[in-house]
Amino acid sequence: MSKEEILKNNLDYTLFSWSPQAGLNPINAERAEGVYVFDRDGKRYIDFSSQLMNVNIGHGNKKIAEAVAKQMSELSYVYPGMATEARGLLGKKLAEISPGRLKKTFFTNAGAEAIENSVKLARMYTGRYKIISKYRSYHGATYGAATVGGDPRRFPMDRERMPGVVHVEDPYCYRCPWSQTMDSCNRECVQHIERVIQFEDPGSVAAILIEGESGSSGCIKYPPDYWQRLRKIADKYGILLISDEVMSGFGRCGQWFAIQNSGVEPDMIAMAKGLTSGYVPLGGVMVSEDIANFFNDKPMMIGLTYSAHAVGCAAGVACLNVYQEQNLIEKARETGSYIDQEVAKLKEKHASIGDFRNTGMLGCIELVKNRDSKEPMAPWNAKASEMGVMSKVAAKIKELGMFTFVRWNWIFIAPPLTITREEVNEGLSIISQAISIADEHVT
Repeated sequence: MSKEEILKNNLDYTLFSWSPQAGLNPINAERAEGVYVFDRDGKRYIDFSSQLMNVNIGHGNKKIAEAVAKQMSELSYVYPGMATEARGLLGKKLAEISPGRLKKTFFTNAGAEAIENSVKLARMYTGRYKIISKYRSYHGATYGAATVGGDPRRFPMDRERMPGVVHVEDPYCYRCPWSQTMDSCNRECVQHIERVIQFEDPGSVAAILIEGESGSSGCIKYPPDYWQRLRKIADKYGILLISDEVMSGFGRCGQWFAIQNSGVEPDMIAMAKGLTSGYVPLGGVMVSEDIANFFNDKPMMIGLTYSAHAVGCAAGVACLNVYQEQNLIEKARETGSYIDQEVAKLKEKHASIGDFRNTGMLGCIELVKNRDSKEPMAPWNAKASEMGVMSKVAAKIKELGMFTFVRWNWIFIAPPLTITREEVNEGLSIISQAISIADEHVT
């Protein structure tokens, strides 16, 4: 089939996420290898966001393909009430790498379903119904997950939101809502959450649900003791603590799960993305022994046709093996430190870089018109007509052969954990050239 026909079929017969459907010009992807995606004209794009921050082990790993093919040759699908070797192995491996008393996993198809089912489990277990989450967060696009998130992509369907969700302010230290600095900060962000819980009636709050590390909402860095303080508040009021590790898990932040950087044990972990590195759709909710045991003598009323799909679980087992065999968790920490060092040099060169926030290999550059005023190069939730120079920055990045997310005034840096320093340098060189366009608009 010709490249023109392939593109025409895509545009004529499929719908693309988050976009007006007219005028689209998607990359016509043919193959991918390592940290590169190739289009059908032979152009190479360095993947600096691991697609949707999920291809953690890089593209084209043969071990995953082999594991999937082997599983399909033996058993492709049985209903979720049956046991399979892959399901048991993946559950066991997750228990081995997870913090504290997190032991059992309910497998889903993706991250949004992991969030949906974590909310259901929290409500069943506690007998309460309210969920505390952050305004600047993204937890998925299904109704419940979109409501729990604060991302403005929920606005068109906001009238039909899931009841019982209460949003709180973020610990956005670069733009502190309480006008504090790290020197003057008294963790007003945490005090605010406790006050909201008190206003909402602590006895009605089932869970606090936040990202292990902030992702597509701007990689907002939590204060060093943020998770520890949330744990204390949760324990004080008998509230569950749920860490959304869909994006921040599986080495992305230099640990198996980002919350482990804080030494805190959550009551649940929602996961997906890096669980299979996107090779096969798979997600899951991991729960503590207390929550698991709660359902020993009562039915756990959640279920999915494809829960614990044998092929997805086989891919998950193979993927976790790759992380361990290639020491990718440690490599993520080392490469992340190198990225921090190199972006610090870019900040000296480019006046439009206001801030760079990064944990391991989940980071973004925030561009501003003025470092003193911190006026963003494009406003939060900017419409296409309001993007201004950022549209030119994004176009330049694509033109120079990079795929990554440019959202409002942010440029994301989250390449596969397998990336080499030479490839990091290649990517940062492209970003530097693009940022030079924004520098012209600094006041």
